[in-house]
Amino acid sequence: MQRSGPEPTIGTEEVARSIPQDTGASAMLVNILGITDDAKCYEMVRHLRWPDGVRCPRCDSTEVVKRGRDETEPQRQRYECRGCGRRFDDLTDTIFAGHHQPLRVWVLVLYFMGLDLSNEQIAKELDLDPDDAQRITTALREGVVQRKPEVQLGGEVECDEVDVVAGHKGHPEAVRKKGGPADAGG
Repeated sequence: MQRSGPEPTIGTEEVARSIPQDTGASAMLVNILGITDDAKCYEMVRHLRWPDGVRCPRCDSTEVVKRGRDETEPQRQRYECRGCGRRFDDLTDTIFAGHHQPLRVWVLVLYFMGLDLSNEQIAKELDLDPDDAQRITTALREGVVQRKPEVQLGGEVECDEVDVVAGHKGHPEAVRKKGGPADAGG
């Protein structure tokens, strides 16, 4: 079916309307009843992923149009980038993409991990195979580690104590022997 005229792009205001305004992405408290609904899980992912409006994962363009919904998960929105032509959806290039478990299961597993439940307890609570629970928690943990920014020290750095092992205590001749020419071959 052909449409006439320009297609609207997705803006910040559309994303903002779908999420309550009193919650911020940095300090969002998750209501357990809110994350058991597929639609709300997708809204939460969209809001956290694109707080300033949908952007293309390839070229970072904001010139993005909606292209229908996924057949298997009707809450998953499809998009097309006008800048580079790439087609993508809400989960493209995320840790949640390409798995057989629905998004709400992943979000609930993440919630239970925050409550410090074991993989076995998570599997029982969500009626999952223990191997699936293990795979999901491992993928989530690895995803968190990959996104953790690298620590960079700057300015003046101070160390309280340093232990330097220079050899055998009280036997400097043993240290001199080891470092001598006879030991140079390895």
